[in-house]
Amino acid sequence: MYATQALTHLVPLAGELDKNKVTPGVLGFIVFAALAAGVWLLMKSMNRHMGKVDFEEAPDPEAASGGAVAAGAGSSTERK
Repeated sequence: MYATQALTHLVPLAGELDKNKVTPGVLGFIVFAALAAGVWLLMKSMNRHMGKVDFEEAPDPEAASGGAVAAGAGSSTERK
């Protein structure tokens, strides 16, 4: 019920606007600039954190010892 009352008060304002001259204005620019600055800061932070990541992995002991046996067994083909 409160939303209906709020919309009733805004309806007269909508009739005064010229649809060909409506622009985002200063508020739209400020919101867009704030979003752009936030994205830039997040990207800068992500690049800093990704630079700290070490991708070197220790070899798996099971794969090193049993991998050659499993690879040899799996690569053989049997003909019947």
